[in-house]
Amino acid sequence: MLPRDEVVQGIDQELTGFANLVRSLDAHESARPSRCQGWTARDVAAHLIGAFADVTSGRIEGQGTPEVSERQVAERQGRTSGELADECEEVRKATGAMLAGFDDGIWTQEAPGGYDMTIGQAMESMWCGAYVHADDIRAAIGRRSERGPGLRASVDFVADQLTARGWGPAMLDLDGLEEIPVGATPQTSNARRITGDPLTFLLIATGRGDPAPLGLDASVNVFA
Repeated sequence: MLPRDEVVQGIDQELTGFANLVRSLDAHESARPSRCQGWTARDVAAHLIGAFADVTSGRIEGQGTPEVSERQVAERQGRTSGELADECEEVRKATGAMLAGFDDGIWTQEAPGGYDMTIGQAMESMWCGAYVHADDIRAAIGRRSERGPGLRASVDFVADQLTARGWGPAMLDLDGLEEIPVGATPQTSNARRITGDPLTFLLIATGRGDPAPLGLDASVNVFA
C-alpha cells in the first residue's frame, strides 16, 4: 500500500484532472460510447463522480456493484459536462476534507461497508477508479492516454488485489515502475516475471484488454 500522504495528494490531483477532462467534453464527445458496456463517456463521468459523492456523504455499502453504479449514473441524467465538472470540484473538496481527518491509525483500520480491505486500500481503489475511468473517457473520444502517478498507484492497487485473490506468485517488472511483487517477495525463486507496458497491464487486469499479448489469461482480471 502506498503512503497515506501520497494517496491523499494523488486523489486530489486526479480529481482536478478529471474535472478538467469532463469540462472539456462537447455534446458529441459526451455521447460517445465507452469501453464500459452500455455507458457513454458522460455516463462514465457520472458514475465516478457519483462514487466519490456517495463515499464523502457516508453512502458506503454497495459501491462498485452494478445496482449502485447504475443509480449514480441515473441520478445525473441530463446534466451537462460543465455541471458534472462542477460537482467533481465539489466532491474533490469534500474528499480532501474527509481525508484530512484520517491519521495513520485510521488509515489501517478495516473499511466500513463490508469490504475486505483497509481504509487506506479503499482510498487507493478510489484513486485507481478515477485514473482508469479518465482513461475510459479519453479512449472513447480518441484522446491519448496519460501516464503519471495515477498509473503507478493503479498498478499498485491491482497488484494488492491480485495478491489477496491468491494470484501468483509473480513479479511485476513493468516499464518505468519499480518492481511490485504479487503473492511473492523479491526472494521468491519461482515468481513469474511480467514485463511490458504498465498501462497495458492495468487495462488487462481491469478487464479492458486482451491478456494474450503479455502471455496472461483471464484470471488476471481483478473484476472477473
